[in-house]
Amino acid sequence: MPDGVAEAVAVQEQLRPLVDLVGPGPVAPATVAGLDVAYAQSDDLLAAAVTVLDARTLAVVDSAVSVGRPAFGYVPGLFAFREMPALLAALGRLTTRPDLLVCDGHGLAHPRRFGLACHLGVVTGLPAIGVGKTPLVGTWDPPPGERGAWSPLRDGGEVVGRVLRTRDGVKPVFVSIGHRMSLGNATAQVLALTPRYRLPETTRTADRLCRDALAAAR
Repeated sequence: MPDGVAEAVAVQEQLRPLVDLVGPGPVAPATVAGLDVAYAQSDDLLAAAVTVLDARTLAVVDSAVSVGRPAFGYVPGLFAFREMPALLAALGRLTTRPDLLVCDGHGLAHPRRFGLACHLGVVTGLPAIGVGKTPLVGTWDPPPGERGAWSPLRDGGEVVGRVLRTRDGVKPVFVSIGHRMSLGNATAQVLALTPRYRLPETTRTADRLCRDALAAAR
């Protein structure tokens, strides 16, 4: 774990060239994992959860949690260092190796083009995408109002993701590549994971699990 901000940024710069931004990634994954982290209000405890869903039925087929202390300070753009140890511990407790990781956060749509989804993808070797509720970087035009509509998320003249409408007339989510995926495939997978709600079922199930684990640990 890096000692400070400068060292953490250096790690991101070192690992960033290892990201596969081409993919195309699994078009019909059998299993898809959601990853999320919940923090205690005091910020001295976190719970990381991974839920693995059957991609066809969206039923949870495996899950794991890890409860511990944040491994790094609260620094925007460096959240991966706070959460990675606990998330990797949870991933290591799974009995199913998922075909795709869906992170509650960002991948390429990051100031240094190396968000949590990129970091997890490179470290695990698994295809990964980021689905953020709010943007970390970039500008965009609002996509049309119907489900499936999207507009490019741009930062510094570069397309770093898509602003995707998953429900008619509901505010969009922010999709970006993490590792070993194309942006088009990432978009398709997010739509497959949002049959009823704005957020992917992967995120919804992992969110519930990490919140329950945190409550039990207090």
